Amino acid sequence: MNATCVIAQPIHPIGAEVLRSAGCTVIEPRNAAALEDALPDADAVIVRDGLSAAEIDSGARLLIIANHGTGTDRIDVAHASEHGIPVTHTPGANARSVAEHALMLMFATARQAVVADAATRRGHWGFKYQRPMMSLYGQTLGIVGFGRSGQMLCEMASKGLGMRVLVWSPKAEHELIQLSCGHAVDSLDELLEQADVVSLHRSMKPENRRTLDSAGIARMKPRAIVINTSRGGLIDEDALVDALTQGRLFGAGLDVFDTEPFAATSRLASLENVVLTPHVAGSSQEALYAMASQCAQQVIDTLAGRQPVDMVRPGVWSVRRRNVVVV
Repeated sequence: MNATCVIAQPIHPIGAEVLRSAGCTVIEPRNAAALEDALPDADAVIVRDGLSAAEIDSGARLLIIANHGTGTDRIDVAHASEHGIPVTHTPGANARSVAEHALMLMFATARQAVVADAATRRGHWGFKYQRPMMSLYGQTLGIVGFGRSGQMLCEMASKGLGMRVLVWSPKAEHELIQLSCGHAVDSLDELLEQADVVSLHRSMKPENRRTLDSAGIARMKPRAIVINTSRGGLIDEDALVDALTQGRLFGAGLDVFDTEPFAATSRLASLENVVLTPHVAGSSQEALYAMASQCAQQVIDTLAGRQPVDMVRPGVWSVRRRNVVVV
């Protein structure tokens, strides 16, 4: 296959191996400047950190943009579609990793794991007398959104921890929620008022922005926990920080933020009742392998003239850009 694929950010080595075995030339730029230089000659690009309209325009030969992950909000999908460039993603490839990470953040927040670790290292063995901790068994978990990671977390929490699980999702069928051991509620307000832990699992679409706003946070129990492994824009971050600072919430476990990376002066960084991770929920080695493999196969299929799986806008295929690629 006489084609060039640019891997814009580091992925699992299996991705490049699969592409090279199919005869592709693989370019892995080391920085933004190198990426800019590589895009004009690329027939395909695999991205983890998005692709702007300007970057898409610079890729005059692009036949596919393969997104390494589920969320495509940082890719200008509309602009790519207008130019006949399919955009793919990898839903489900990292869902279990994300669900496990959400569960980890629940435990770490409830049991004060980060500050307990710091106390231990300082030799502060009186920590247990000074900081409240929370058990998850028997608590109510509210899952907002019910994609694959939400479904997996539902089963883990209900079957593994004996938690009562409430689910609010405008799209999910009640039968699917019940099969996953959850109980559907009719409104977000109902979920927020009952949940001891709220975990967000929605995609970042304009209509989903600030799903958890200041009014919603005010409805939550005074000792509730907020978990977010989806997108930072789903939460009004200022309202969350205010509630955490004022003791109106027990704590939060956050893997995603409004601005990434956030500034060192962020108020979140100063809070001891928050557990922070740098957008790594979907980055277990198993998930990285699966996402890289899927992206590589999507690229190969597209360059060979076969419609790839998991196109964000399947209708683009019939009007796709058609450069000459020798297979």
